Amino acid sequence: MYSIKNKKASRIEFVTFAELNMLESDIEEILRNSIEMICDEEESMLIVGKQVRNKKGGRSDLTAIDSNGNIVLIEIKRDKSDIVNRSEAFEFQAIRYAASYATIKDIESLVEKVYAPYIEKYKDEFELGELTSHELGIRKLTEFLEENNASNSFNKMQRIILVSSEFDDQTLSAVTWLNSNNVDISCYKLNPYKLGDEIFFKIDKILPTPNHSEFYVDLMDSPVTHYTDKTKKRTNRVLPRIDNMLEWGVVKEGDIILPKGRDGRAELLANGYVNVEGKEMSLQAWLKDVYGWSSVETYALSVHQETGKTLSQLREEYMNKKKESHDEL
Repeated sequence: MYSIKNKKASRIEFVTFAELNMLESDIEEILRNSIEMICDEEESMLIVGKQVRNKKGGRSDLTAIDSNGNIVLIEIKRDKSDIVNRSEAFEFQAIRYAASYATIKDIESLVEKVYAPYIEKYKDEFELGELTSHELGIRKLTEFLEENNASNSFNKMQRIILVSSEFDDQTLSAVTWLNSNNVDISCYKLNPYKLGDEIFFKIDKILPTPNHSEFYVDLMDSPVTHYTDKTKKRTNRVLPRIDNMLEWGVVKEGDIILPKGRDGRAELLANGYVNVEGKEMSLQAWLKDVYGWSSVETYALSVHQETGKTLSQLREEYMNKKKESHDEL
């Protein structure tokens, strides 16, 4: 990869986390503060726990709630050697933690066991006022679920996200099999690059894929042919982004964007970013500040002031019109 400045290219060099002297805990903290790195802009997520212990002494890295009300387990390993040198398989470790979270039946239990201790640990990041950590946890979690219409689907399912700079074949094979049997588990590669004193991250979602049979490890050197892709339909579609909408003319530079159900306003810029009180930032970063969530469903919660419609609605209308025009040809 190269960085271009003043029409000159500078090579962005691949480095390892070990070369950067970064530990698993460092990666964990980066993701805790910037979970949108492994989130789709079409979903919201709220981090509710870090290093949560279960009754058997196991500790899950990060815990979150997504906009469908699912509890999400995020497990992190620095590199492949950290995966293969463990006595317990990476994916099995995550499954055990997910199983323990499946016992949580209501918001009160999650707040008491996970979210309130998290708020207490990072109290400087929250505006407690006169509230206790427990009271604030109940308020924030209830609000998050209600605004995402997920109150009635709280923890009906659990999700697992595995993050590493590299995965071994056995882990990818196991995750592929779990996906084909409707277990919601994903793998993200997170690799660092360096340019001068700056560190960049490249994020790739490698599983699940539309056709992931290539990741099966052959048994006894014979091709695996008896597996079929039975993965449930997922909502992780690749949808057009704000730069596409600007190009189409669906929105334009200078349009005012409002956060749905909240106070605030932002001016849309030609590059797809927004101007908020003189500060240029992404829609996601702005909405994170407004809602106080770890990651925000950007297009469903951005209201186009002129039309009164969300960016998601405007995008869908445009795409439907294009489809109808194509069908008529």
